[in-house]
Parts: sequence; structure tokens; C-alpha cells
Amino acid sequence: MTIELPSWKDGPAKQAIVDFVKAVTTEGGEFYVAPEDRLAVFDNDGTLWTEQPMYFQLLYAIDRVKEMAPDFPEWAQTQPFQAILEGDQETIAGFGMAELTAVIAATHMGMTTDEFAQIVKSWINSARHPTTGKKYTDMIFQPMLELLRYLRRHAFTPYIVSGGGVEFMRAWSERVYGIPPQQVIGTTIETEFEIRDGRPVLVRLPEMNLFN
Repeated sequence: MTIELPSWKDGPAKQAIVDFVKAVTTEGGEFYVAPEDRLAVFDNDGTLWTEQPMYFQLLYAIDRVKEMAPDFPEWAQTQPFQAILEGDQETIAGFGMAELTAVIAATHMGMTTDEFAQIVKSWINSARHPTTGKKYTDMIFQPMLELLRYLRRHAFTPYIVSGGGVEFMRAWSERVYGIPPQQVIGTTIETEFEIRDGRPVLVRLPEMNLFN
């Protein structure tokens, strides 16, 4: 017999989940929900994986600034890039929307959507968390993975709805959470259709489409 939610302590939170699932999956019951209507929606940062010491997508952007810096020598004297290259954590911690937007624009744009996905996959497979030394995909909350499995066993379809970049998450969400790209909703940027080397591509532009 499968032990439901083994990492969860017995208590009101776990019991509320079990009671809810039983109520909506019991045919003929007052709260029954048909399988095709069972949706479970999760945030990502701080919910499915940790968000400390900062959002992992920002840590990705910081790594990309360091990687790209040789091609942009002016960054050494230009904020917010200077703070990143000098490891000035106090200044980085004080970044506002303008600084974050500049970093994201420099590190996330000007490439095709396929190129961006490949860069993210390479980073997620090799980068290490600054405190634990683990891969970022090992910084997932085990109880939440169990909850996803538990809900799937009861015919729920899980979605991620996050403020994070949708293409950043879609590059790895299926492998890590079992949530396919079409079930991930997040912040999007403008893209432009082009033909490159005879192939149709979408090129990422330095403009926000939707901040989710």
C-alpha cells in the first residue's frame, strides 16, 4: 500500500489535503469534481524550490553576466554590471526594478527561443547553489514533489503559475517536476519572427510582454 505524503508530518495541513482530495474525488459526493476539471496550481520560487539567497533566475542572470563580460568590457565600469563582476553583494541586494530589468535584458535577449532554452538547460545541469554546493534542481522541496505525485494519482493536472520567466522554467520543469511546458505560465517577453539560415525562428527582444 502506498504511504501518502510520507515526508509530511501528521497534522492539520496534511489532513486538510487528504480530506480535500477525498471530497473532490468521491463520486456522488457533494464536492465531487470530474477528472477533467481537477487542476492544481503551484507557485515555483519558494514553493516548489527554494528562493534563497535570491531568486534562482537572478542567479542565472548573474552567472551569464560573468560569462558574457569579456565581450562587454564597458560593464566593468557600468552599473549594475560592475557590482556583479566585483561580487558587491550589498549593491546587488539593493537592486531595484531598473537594475534587474537591465541585467535580464542583457542576459536573456537577442537570441532565439531555442538558443535560450539550450543555454538554460546547460546552466541548470552544471551550476551550483552558492551555499549548499548542490545543483539547483536538487534544491526542490521533497514534500512538494510528493504532493504533485499524490495529486496526479487522483487525476489532477498540475500547473505552475509564477512571476518567473516562462521560458526559463519550461526549459527544465518537465524533467524536474513532471510538469510539461504547456502547463507552465509565467512572465513573458516580446519575440520577433525571423528567418535565419533558411529556418523560421522567434528572436527574444529586450522588451517585456507580460510581467506575471
